[in-house]
Amino acid sequence: MIPTPPTPPTLERLNGASAADALRLLDGLYAHAPWVAERALALRPLRSLAQLRHALVQAVRGAGADAQLALIRANPWRMDQALAQRSPTPDESARIARLDTAYEERFGFPFVLAVRGPRGTGLTQQEIIDTLERRLENHADFERAEALRNLHRIAELRLNDRFGAEPTLGNDLWDWHEKLAEYSDPGFAQQGQLTVTYLTDAHRACARRIGDWMRDCGFDEVATDAVGNVVGRYHPAADGARYLLTGSHYDTVRNGGRYDGRLGIFVPMACVRELQRAGRRLPLGIEVVAFAEEEGQRYPASFLGSGALTGDFDPAWLDQRDAEGISMRSAMQHAGLCVEAIAALRRDPQRYLGFVEVHIEQGPVLNELDLPLGVVSSINGCVRFIGEMIGMASHAGTTPMGRRRDAAAGVAELALYIEQRAAQDDGSVGTIGLLDVPGGSINVVPGRCRFSLDLRGPSDAQRDALVQDVRAQLGRIAARRGLRYTLDEALRAAAAPSAPAWQRHWERAVDALGLPVLRLPSGAGHDAMKLHAILPQAMLFVRGQNAGISHNPLESTTNNDIQLAVDAFAGLLQQLAGEAQP
Repeated sequence: MIPTPPTPPTLERLNGASAADALRLLDGLYAHAPWVAERALALRPLRSLAQLRHALVQAVRGAGADAQLALIRANPWRMDQALAQRSPTPDESARIARLDTAYEERFGFPFVLAVRGPRGTGLTQQEIIDTLERRLENHADFERAEALRNLHRIAELRLNDRFGAEPTLGNDLWDWHEKLAEYSDPGFAQQGQLTVTYLTDAHRACARRIGDWMRDCGFDEVATDAVGNVVGRYHPAADGARYLLTGSHYDTVRNGGRYDGRLGIFVPMACVRELQRAGRRLPLGIEVVAFAEEEGQRYPASFLGSGALTGDFDPAWLDQRDAEGISMRSAMQHAGLCVEAIAALRRDPQRYLGFVEVHIEQGPVLNELDLPLGVVSSINGCVRFIGEMIGMASHAGTTPMGRRRDAAAGVAELALYIEQRAAQDDGSVGTIGLLDVPGGSINVVPGRCRFSLDLRGPSDAQRDALVQDVRAQLGRIAARRGLRYTLDEALRAAAAPSAPAWQRHWERAVDALGLPVLRLPSGAGHDAMKLHAILPQAMLFVRGQNAGISHNPLESTTNNDIQLAVDAFAGLLQQLAGEAQP
């Protein structure tokens, strides 16, 4: 006879077990370290596995550096086990062995890696090598924390296995991200890079795929609107009920990550799919918008998709041209969009309850605190400029240093000033992200230098003070160096504090999962800051891996964290449904 597999334990059983039995149920989550489970179990009764996972993490965080190092040393990465199923070549095995040895020599503790990865299905051979090489460059204190984060991920996967808690929806959404990342603009696709800019072939392919998935999820209406937004509507139980508006963008920066924007489309889509599968209608409708453009990569204007919904679409933008000279109007017409219908996209606030957005954090806070979710308190205001410094091109060998009119040096001085000035204010940031010497040569003093400015602050007043000081310094630099300059404003977005009642919805949804509620501002701009002009809004952040890096191929999150985001969104829907009941 085939033996019957044991029934996985339940949280109820864990809560009701004796101390010894409860410890046995968690045995091996952190190998050779039963003290971790002992400290977490002291918090029983636990409301959820998410709370148990967090309690385990907190036990390690509070243990002190010596205990943490002992834990790392007791749980080293086993190369033989990690590579057993991957059939490495002799050269690959030797390379990994060399890196592994170099790692321990550098840090004084063994390499720790969750080889099952963020999806739980395993890292590839190359991913293991790349991770080892990348982490060898980390600062020692950061790397110790990264080793612990990998131990926590290993324990999380073991806990899933032990309790039969597969993050099914998290897996589905992970796979959606991977499939959508198959589309990338020419030149980037061939290099394995993800780049999807407004109304390219890859962009339109993404729109078609998202629309197909929305139909598969059971949305009652799916359409692409006049700016390229993909809009899905799931009707309420009764006609005339208001809708919750939600969504995010599906365009990317150049060589970007898979989750920026797209996570905020897929999370509500999954919730609609589960409602449809259960045959449920809520006393509110759900409108999910995959915004066509937010990043401003092809044309200078940004937030075209969400701005159109607020009535903030300037017809003059249609004459903007991309790097190949194609006007926005021509690109829209080529894509079959009706520019005359853009004005009609503005939403009537009376028909909506509010706007919510789920987004990967794009920063290190949640990752460093070992928290999967965070509630956004406000989105920082932003002003962007496109500028050019104009000097005199001259011979690099014969022009004395004191006689130069070096446009690039002037911009470099401005960049250093921005770094110093922004640091004076809590929450302010400033960046020169584009820097170009047109027609430059190695032996020519730059006569022209094009540059961008991105200046942000948590309030409009603080942001505007930064802008004023930077512009004044730009004028002083140009005058002192004998330069001229142009500076054109490309974007101005007001700070968007979360509506208190809507922020509390997210807070209650996170708390219901058994997780602590962390409130944090967003330094990045989001579609929510545009919808803020006409609707109350609030955002939920999801932890990013790799120090929370974003706008980068290393941008990542885990299937468990995605699952928690879906669960939190479902909890928010239930709160709204309760409020909407007569």
